[in-house]
Amino acid sequence: MGTADVNLEDLAAVARADLVREIDASGAFDADPVWREVFRAVPRHLFVPFYYVTVAGGYERRWAEHPDPAARRRWLRGAYADEPLATRLRDGELLSSSSQPSLMAEMLAAIGVRDGDRVLEIGAGTGYNAALLAHRLGDDALVTTVDLDPEITESARRHLDAAGHQPLVVTGDGARGVPGRAPFDRVIATCALPSIPGAWLEQCRPGGRVLTPLATGLVLLEVTDATHAEGGFLNTPAYFVPLRGSTRPVPDPASLAGVPRHAREDDLFRFLLALTLGALDPQEAYALWEREGRPGRQRYGITVSGEHAWAWLDDPTGPYGWPLPNRP
Repeated sequence: MGTADVNLEDLAAVARADLVREIDASGAFDADPVWREVFRAVPRHLFVPFYYVTVAGGYERRWAEHPDPAARRRWLRGAYADEPLATRLRDGELLSSSSQPSLMAEMLAAIGVRDGDRVLEIGAGTGYNAALLAHRLGDDALVTTVDLDPEITESARRHLDAAGHQPLVVTGDGARGVPGRAPFDRVIATCALPSIPGAWLEQCRPGGRVLTPLATGLVLLEVTDATHAEGGFLNTPAYFVPLRGSTRPVPDPASLAGVPRHAREDDLFRFLLALTLGALDPQEAYALWEREGRPGRQRYGITVSGEHAWAWLDDPTGPYGWPLPNRP
């Protein structure tokens, strides 16, 4: 190892400590402080040997092996920014990314992982989230991560191996789960879906939890049995790459004729639009939003019962309920 590499390792340790302090200040560790030490221990830069940043006219690639030492330092500092990092593009379209670390910390704390839990992650990404889970549980065999793209799963395996972890990385359809590894105590998705796949509940133990992005939010479900689950949304916004082949688009504000501009541009109103897509037209959604005091995400929830799933406001049996698309 050369002097430049030693300096990079020192810089990585300092940058990682700074990132942990930044996440801590956001409150993301409050629900489960054990994650503070996990993020301090797992080196994010090993999982993003290259990434892309937005520049005028497109993207700029930053990578670990750049011949210019200053460029390598920029890559390393960026790897520890509390920001999502684009890691895979195709024809200008984002296919995969490393999520914002503070959002990852909030999700991991919210799902309430306990010693000995078996965890299924939907969306392998770079492998960083799987490494955090493996380190927290102290047993790589308890963690399974799945992704449809073989290039993504192969790179995730390489990154995990470089970091000293070997959870099971599966190439397959995340909506189908990984039945050969079930039952799971926790299912956590790092990609967005339009509804809750039945396979996730079938593969989760009664009393287990499922956390998934949906309609620009994060819903945390308590699983009763293989066909029933219910829970509410976290308060935080969340924008994730969709599971391949599954989308629930957020309406374009410019298309919302008749809705006042302040609502068209409001993140919480657009969340309601995405959640009720196909069930309410924009004017109906706007009238409800104003009538109910412009509710935040935490007032909404999801219920799954048999073949049906619906979103609701305040009460799963109350007056406001909207069917979700057919479960994949």
